[in-house]
Amino acid sequence: MSAALDDAAALAAQLLARRWLPRNHPLVRRALIDTDVWTALGERLSAVGLRVIDNLYADHISLAMLRPAEAAVFGETGLAANNNLDLPRDGVALLVVLWSLIVLPKRQRQVARAEAKEEGQGEFFATDKPVPLASSVSPTISYRSLLADFGNQLGKKMRLDSNLKLLERNGFITRRGEDIAEGPLLDLLLDYDTLAPRILDGALGDVLERSSDPQAAPLIAKMRQPELLPPEEEEEEPLPSLAPAIQKQQQDDSPI
Repeated sequence: MSAALDDAAALAAQLLARRWLPRNHPLVRRALIDTDVWTALGERLSAVGLRVIDNLYADHISLAMLRPAEAAVFGETGLAANNNLDLPRDGVALLVVLWSLIVLPKRQRQVARAEAKEEGQGEFFATDKPVPLASSVSPTISYRSLLADFGNQLGKKMRLDSNLKLLERNGFITRRGEDIAEGPLLDLLLDYDTLAPRILDGALGDVLERSSDPQAAPLIAKMRQPELLPPEEEEEEPLPSLAPAIQKQQQDDSPI
């Protein structure tokens, strides 16, 4: 048990110092498979108002505040704010656009490949659904494409460049020359279950579907297609109405 506590303490310290760690880090891998280490890690972090953020579809883990700690640190005003990283409004809009163009197609590919791999397995392994690494299926976004499609709405080139630097500094994205790729926190700090339906079913989904990005646009369009509805069952013939018969009976029974 002491070894588990030591590993939990070391992992907590590294997460506090580095903000995020890859899932293939030795201590992270140990915590993910060892219940004692994971429990000890959670207890140590909760004692200072923190919790681990882990997402099966992401390649990293990170930390976030517990709700009581958020209220104590940021107050009611901070909790009601759209972010606590001091991102400007157009920076938040850019973050949502990039999340949509990167995470939505990535999740579609991960689920599709996991299901395809499961279909090729025997029944003995039918419950095993390995999820592909995010780094292997996460698309990259062309900077020129992003500027052409959303530059006017997001403050044009100067504001776009400034906000991209902010997002990169905060771990949401990484830059690879002219390409923009997923950062360690992009799929951890934004809630997929809440955000995805609002985007796919909203006006932003129409805009993203028509974007010039050759990777994201077709996948987003596919995700927005309504599922095929099952064939309608033949309606049974309605039972004959009893109203005329009842009315006739009432007339027959009425006094002369």
